[in-house]
Amino acid sequence: MGNSIFANCCKHVTDLIFQTQSFNSSERAPLLPKSPVSCTASPDVALPVQMKLDISEACKCAPLYPDIILSNASNGCLEKWPECAHGLPEEKGREETENVGENSCLKLSVAVASLLKQAKPSSAVAVFPVDLERGSVTLLNNSHSKGCGKLEDSGLGSRLCNPDEPVVTVPGDRRVPDHRIPIVDWQQNQDLSEVGIASNLEPSLTNPGAQLKHRTNAASSGSCETAEMPESHPSMKAEKSQNVQRAALSALCTDERTHMVQGESSCCLPNDPEVGLDGELNLGPDLELSVLPSKQKRRRRRKRKLCFLDHLPGMVLMNGDSSHEHLPEEKRQNGHEEADPGDEANDQEVIVIQDTGFTVKICAPGIEPFSLQVSPQEMVQEIHQVLMDREDTCHRTCFSLQLDGNVLDNFAELKTIEGLQEGSVLKVVEEPYTVREARIHVRHIRDLLKSLDPSDAFNGVDCNSLSFLSVFTEGDLGDSGKRKKKGTELEQIDCTPPEHILPGGKERPLCALQPQNRDWKPLQCLKVLTMSGWNPPPGNRKMHGDLMYLYVITVEDRHVSITVSTRGFYLNQSTAYTFNPKPANPSFLSHSLVELLNQISPTFKKNFSALQKKRVQRHPFERIATPFQVYSWTAPQAEHAMDCVRAEDAYTSRLGYEEHIPGQTRDWNEELQTTRELSRKNLPERLLRERAIFKVHSDFTAAATRGAMAVIDGNVMAINPSEETKMQMFIWNNIFFSLGFDVRDHYKDFGGDVAAYVAPTNDLNGVRTYNAVDVEGLYTLGTVVVDYRGYRVTAQSIIPGILEREQEQSVIYGSIDFGKTVVSHPKYLELLEKTSRPLKIQKHKVLNDKNEEVELCSSVECKGIIGNDGRHYILDLLRTFPPDLNFLPIEGEEMPEECKKMGFPKQHRHKLCCLRQELVDAFVEHRYLLFMKLAALQLMQEKATKQESSGLLETGASVENGTGGSEKSESDDGKMEENVTGLDEVKELAETIASDDGTVDPKSREVIQNACRAVGSISNTSFDIRFNPDIFSPGVRFPESSKEEVRDQKQLLKDAAAFLLSCQIPGLVKDCLDHTVLPMDGATLAEAMHQRGINMRYLGKVVDFITKTPARPQLDHVYKIGISELITRSAKHIFKTYLQGVELSGLSAAISHFLNCFLSSFLNPVAHLPVDELASKKKNKKRKNRNLGNADNTAWASMTPQELWKNICSEANNYFHFNLECENVDQAAEVYNLQKITLLREISLKTGIQILLKEYNFDNRHKPTFTEEDILNIFPVVKHVNPKASDAFHFFQSGQAKVQQGFLKEGCELINEALNLFNNVYGAMHVEICACLRLLARLNYIMGDYSEALSNQQKAVLMSERVLGIEHPNTIQEYMHLALYCFANSQLSTALNLLYRARYLMLLVFGEDHPEMALLDNNIGLVLHGVMEYDLALRFLENALVINSKYHGSKSLKVALSHHLVARVYESKAEFRSALQHEKEGYTIYKNQLGEHHEKTKESSEYLKYLTQQAVALQRTMNEIYKNGSNANIMPLKFTAPNMTSVLEQLNIINGILFIPLSQKDLENLKAEVQRRQQLQETMKSSEQLEAEDKVSEEREAEPSLPSVEVPAQSSA
Repeated sequence: MGNSIFANCCKHVTDLIFQTQSFNSSERAPLLPKSPVSCTASPDVALPVQMKLDISEACKCAPLYPDIILSNASNGCLEKWPECAHGLPEEKGREETENVGENSCLKLSVAVASLLKQAKPSSAVAVFPVDLERGSVTLLNNSHSKGCGKLEDSGLGSRLCNPDEPVVTVPGDRRVPDHRIPIVDWQQNQDLSEVGIASNLEPSLTNPGAQLKHRTNAASSGSCETAEMPESHPSMKAEKSQNVQRAALSALCTDERTHMVQGESSCCLPNDPEVGLDGELNLGPDLELSVLPSKQKRRRRRKRKLCFLDHLPGMVLMNGDSSHEHLPEEKRQNGHEEADPGDEANDQEVIVIQDTGFTVKICAPGIEPFSLQVSPQEMVQEIHQVLMDREDTCHRTCFSLQLDGNVLDNFAELKTIEGLQEGSVLKVVEEPYTVREARIHVRHIRDLLKSLDPSDAFNGVDCNSLSFLSVFTEGDLGDSGKRKKKGTELEQIDCTPPEHILPGGKERPLCALQPQNRDWKPLQCLKVLTMSGWNPPPGNRKMHGDLMYLYVITVEDRHVSITVSTRGFYLNQSTAYTFNPKPANPSFLSHSLVELLNQISPTFKKNFSALQKKRVQRHPFERIATPFQVYSWTAPQAEHAMDCVRAEDAYTSRLGYEEHIPGQTRDWNEELQTTRELSRKNLPERLLRERAIFKVHSDFTAAATRGAMAVIDGNVMAINPSEETKMQMFIWNNIFFSLGFDVRDHYKDFGGDVAAYVAPTNDLNGVRTYNAVDVEGLYTLGTVVVDYRGYRVTAQSIIPGILEREQEQSVIYGSIDFGKTVVSHPKYLELLEKTSRPLKIQKHKVLNDKNEEVELCSSVECKGIIGNDGRHYILDLLRTFPPDLNFLPIEGEEMPEECKKMGFPKQHRHKLCCLRQELVDAFVEHRYLLFMKLAALQLMQEKATKQESSGLLETGASVENGTGGSEKSESDDGKMEENVTGLDEVKELAETIASDDGTVDPKSREVIQNACRAVGSISNTSFDIRFNPDIFSPGVRFPESSKEEVRDQKQLLKDAAAFLLSCQIPGLVKDCLDHTVLPMDGATLAEAMHQRGINMRYLGKVVDFITKTPARPQLDHVYKIGISELITRSAKHIFKTYLQGVELSGLSAAISHFLNCFLSSFLNPVAHLPVDELASKKKNKKRKNRNLGNADNTAWASMTPQELWKNICSEANNYFHFNLECENVDQAAEVYNLQKITLLREISLKTGIQILLKEYNFDNRHKPTFTEEDILNIFPVVKHVNPKASDAFHFFQSGQAKVQQGFLKEGCELINEALNLFNNVYGAMHVEICACLRLLARLNYIMGDYSEALSNQQKAVLMSERVLGIEHPNTIQEYMHLALYCFANSQLSTALNLLYRARYLMLLVFGEDHPEMALLDNNIGLVLHGVMEYDLALRFLENALVINSKYHGSKSLKVALSHHLVARVYESKAEFRSALQHEKEGYTIYKNQLGEHHEKTKESSEYLKYLTQQAVALQRTMNEIYKNGSNANIMPLKFTAPNMTSVLEQLNIINGILFIPLSQKDLENLKAEVQRRQQLQETMKSSEQLEAEDKVSEEREAEPSLPSVEVPAQSSA
């Protein structure tokens, strides 16, 4: 095939693949910043009909993978900066940088070339899966329509350099709206791996498809490599660039912190996620990142220098668009902020990490010496940890490591130890015990004995949580992969699914949720191991070295007393009743407890070693603690075993005694604030800081949760014990606790107790936000909000000195009485001013009680207190965001029409309703688009007026009319281009005005002023929208001088309220209709609403909106989730007050009674009151004070189901303004088609109830469903701050951007780096690491590395189970991906087990009728088809067909694919008539949707012909048999048994992965073309270098800068 034809084919294929769909930017992995969605969703692309193939199946079938967003795909090219080093022959490899010419066809071929490195001859090259494009982005459109991105050649202007001098290339301005994924940053430029680069950009907007013309010339040079850096001054003239580079480089090379010597060969973070212990990265004291290189290939890997993006603290929170606001003091050039000279060195940093591991030999007593691979950056401590985890050395804790007789310091880095090198021998030397070491040893042994016991996970203790993956994979997939591959013969696979998961089944068993793991019946090693009652040793025994005594009962029933002495463990002669500490004979003195027990109990010896073998075989992710506790809402009946360590913990660190133990409590405030003060100048410092912040936050959350439970359980003494219970406050473990009640009528004007209940969560949101802005010098309190047993407890760290003085004296900023007395402070104003821009808070004046004006930069409730430590603290941030006027009716204020139409404003229970931050951001972005469009329109009209110079166009009216079309895309190119330049001029103009340059003509200035006025900007020279949080605040008065400002602010708030109703709610419903948002349960629906800035109090309105949508049936799933969320949230509100009247002793009876009234069909459940509670009258009187509720203790028992459901309906009406039409649970289930088990799960998760794992009969009318024995526990529901890993996140985004451009390998490397950094900050377990692993697995799979994909996805599943929960919707999706990769690895039975598990979880969480179920059933059906279980396959595939038809419409391409899959199974069964019928349906859809000439239609037509032939042949044969009986001459029929490759292809298609097959010849052609171009380039280089430089500098002076994206009319989606 000729080169050009081939390139054109590739281009056409890509055009087909990368169709854009309307996208909603917030729907993405947890990793991406949660952002509001701009309401201006771009229209769908108008594509030529025959191009719609690949919206085709894959597109449409794609499950939701918001992980990756294609940046420039819609232009028909895979990438922006062509780079095809990978397409070249291996020898030239990376050194050669290819430049692609003007021909965009070749660009595509180059993109494909960049994939070829992974493609083996005649294998398939992956073109990025359409599902990743599921979000295919409004990015293009936005950056264009906002005019906020410019393409400048600044950074890539031609440079003439010394050949020996490395070049720092700097990207031009490529900003996109800040909360979206930046399409590029430093990584966007090509790998200009050489020196002496001449590059030239000629942006051309003349034709829609035109790409950047971009030339790069590479010359080879020694070991110098390019360091690419973020540019801080993009507008430098070309001639200065050389000096700038030199300066930048010298700054880099001399910066000691980066340990970099110019030209030194060095290497970046290893990109292998499986490093160190459990993938954890180790940071030593001087903070170089270190990892154990686990694969030899890494040593040979080409060494390179890696530049890290500098952290931009305000990045995510900039106002509106990070490049459009120009305050006079912040001068910007071409949309870049000018860097502070002091920051310049930090902005450009190169981190160099050595990557040379070495091996040492470890000699431990009693075992053979063994080798261990270590890294120079590790600490000695980490070798200790490895030894304590190894099977053969795990029983040792008290030892030192010695090299040549010298003891190594635990905290020394290995590289600092003299004489330690490859092959050194480290000796493990037993050390004498101390009491501390002895306790650590006993605790460690107990942990080893309990290592397989899940009871801590069920009890929600010590950050343990459940994982069941290994039950379905029968162990670790990695090890068993080889074993299972042999067994792929089909006969061996048992494919029968459990009865309850078959399509159409109505049973929803609960026991299957937690299958019993074989390993959980732990091998019993000891009956009892506990502290002896003879502790502590008397003085005379201390002097013999006794530290403590243990009491042990072995499995053989031998009772022994053990002395722990400085020398180790030995048997003594004490019994339970007599103390005789003398050593027994024999005493079996051993240095470790395990060695002693091995000698006295043969069963212990056997079982302990078996237990350790099993422990070591488990995947590390099943064992590592999670950062925050995850609670399980079900648990099996567990036996309560004796446990000395648990008992000791309960009575020391866990209870109120904690504050009496000197030296045990932590100064939380000091820790939280000190970690924030850590330096953040370069990457290692930032990593250390973020890691410290994260660690302290997770420890603080755990301590606060324990304390809050102790407070409610009555185990902590109040600091004001004489006051009424509701008013009491507590201090425990240096944390201050207060209850969510209105103390001293503080919230009287705001709604009393109801307001006091919501204030803490509002305050927590404020703390979250100020922490995210991270202004140096401004401090917030550690805050955790805990809901437990019906009470809300706020836990806060304590400001030093606050308890010694009255609040009135402490507060030097803000107000303690909601605005009557107000004070301000210059330092606070200065600090808060820095936050006002990202948080969009307006500086304003209010009047105090003396009618003096006071200036504030926050709401009046926000208080500033300077602690005794001199730090400036802010607290009470409950009104950080502006009020929500839809729920705040105010006399004399008229609401906008949109609000009135929907029945707003509505009265709410309290007056603290605020808009969410996401809404404020979306609103500002919406206004910015409007601003740009208004100004551009006026400018264009003025131009036209000048040209015609006849009659004036009236600007005002047409501008107003123009706003309506803000979401429409102009269809013809000319208009579009005009608009682009118009927007561009506006941008330029706004900048010039902002910089106070006198060059702007008055007319243009007026244009900007008009636009500013129209959108409500607070500045009239630039776009800047901010809110005054005190507007409409009861009791706050404003001075006369700011009357106009207040009026504008009121209007702005009304507009924001209307924006939520008219844009955000319809936007959410549209996204659900497009399936860009796929909620599966209440939590995922709430998250989708919150990402768009919609509060949960609008839930009724959302459900209402869905009922009125024309496509209501296609939103059935969202409607169901909405209704069940309304019911369970209303029930939760009632449950909260219900529980407050219950005494501790009646808790399980009361909860079971409530659940019976809520879910059981039994008409009159009677509460079983505990007998003793009624009897012990005296006791009750004594404890009256401790009972926080004042109701009669048994009042809860009188509740009936009728009463509860009546209350639920009225609660739904009052709170959510929605009418539920049901009087009991059976009616609710029938009317709204809900599952009772789903309601049980939702209410349990919301309230913290844990129930017994057993089958519940909800429909029994003769006895109640629950008894008090079924209620196992009640857990706290905890809200806290989630600190983020910013650098890792930038890496993740950069990796995504690379992947979007088609550079899978580079993307993969960057995402691996991100994974390492995430591990560094969060440890091994975190929801963001989970997203990272999922994406890595997907990339591995696409690049053909199936086993690596399997390994990464296995980790993702384990982590999702551990961190999110075993039946969380994300976990269900992770199971599905893992099944696909298992299938690709020929592990068929495992793949089926995983899919069955996913289907079961889906049934439990939602039910069968969900769009995602169709994808799941297609997967199951295809795998079953592959293993020739045709009847079963049909059941699943036909179910998928029904669901797809319902949710996508019977004419959708998804349905066509479903028909085809069903037809294939019928064909395999030789039922050709049915096969023909289904394929015809599919053909009709293809023909109507895509046209007759589309290849999909042709394929279908071919298949129809084939089926017809087969059917005819079969009929002939049958006729022959009828006619001639047994003498018939029968022709053999062709039956196609499915082969695995075709099944895998179909699986890829339905899961959204497309491959383009390329033959060896195609690859050769491609490489040849690439080389030819390169040679051409080289010859032109010398002549063009000078020319290019002159041209660039001329262009710079002459031309206004152009926007960053060429947007052809049809690709503006």
